[in-house]
Amino acid sequence: MPTIQPVVLFFILGVLAGVLKSDLKIPEALYKSMSLFLLIAIGMKGGVSMAKYEIMEVLPIALSMVVLAALVPLCAYPILKKIGKFSQADAGAIAAHYGSVSAVTFAVGLAFLEGKGVEAEGYMVLIMALMEIPALVTGTVLARRGAGGETPWGKLMHEILTGTSIFLMVGGVIIGYYAGIVKLVSPLDKMFMDLFMGVLAFFLLEMGLLASARLDAIRKKGLFLVVFGILFPLTAGLFGAFLGGMFGLSLGGTTMLAVLYASCSYIAAPAAMRIAVPEADPAVSIGASLGITFPFNIFIGVPIYFAMAEFFVGAAGK
Repeated sequence: MPTIQPVVLFFILGVLAGVLKSDLKIPEALYKSMSLFLLIAIGMKGGVSMAKYEIMEVLPIALSMVVLAALVPLCAYPILKKIGKFSQADAGAIAAHYGSVSAVTFAVGLAFLEGKGVEAEGYMVLIMALMEIPALVTGTVLARRGAGGETPWGKLMHEILTGTSIFLMVGGVIIGYYAGIVKLVSPLDKMFMDLFMGVLAFFLLEMGLLASARLDAIRKKGLFLVVFGILFPLTAGLFGAFLGGMFGLSLGGTTMLAVLYASCSYIAAPAAMRIAVPEADPAVSIGASLGITFPFNIFIGVPIYFAMAEFFVGAAGK
């Protein structure tokens, strides 16, 4: 029987608290502080690891992943529009959520690999930050085709590029990379490395509370949303694992690439869609991403993506 990471059990605790109507509340200031910490820590960890690589070794893979990330919303959109019968705006907005990525799912994937003693390439965190942009822009284009009005592209791109998640992750990568190059990582170890798992546990507790509050939105669309929220990430994860094997990534790197392709956003995407596609119903897109796909990925998906990675890395003879 596969072992569940202890931090993931905090998510269950949060869901139970919400379902049982507990008065448990995470102060908003603490929740925001934990979000900031995790984004910087993920960037720092990646930047320190990235210092081991030559920039030109990283660039071709990173740029390829950015281009290929646009395929995810392009595949999700017709399924949502034709089979799910969503409106143009909702189908595009949901596709953007599923094309975008989740830093917390990424963190859970890192924790899973750490438990197995497997390392991933440090530049995966840079790929994660870059993958946000094509997914959100593609989803917006699809949604706005039938939504009417003019898309505020300047505002949208500013929101994407200077939004908290990308800004802090990229900033963390740069600082971590510099610290790795000049060999001054140790003063930051206690804060950003040693405390990472404990803060992630608290954050997942809050995610459980939020997910329980989205159950009503899921019930409205019923079976389709549940099936899509599970099967689509599995398919996207398979594509990510295939790409990892094709690009010659390690077992850890291939796993994390599969996790990235399979994850969906509930932070950056809602903020961007609120500006670009105000007609879309955020309860449906956030309900699907946070209420279905996020718990599926952290409990069942990540081990499956690891198995996919083992297959493709093995098939590539690595």
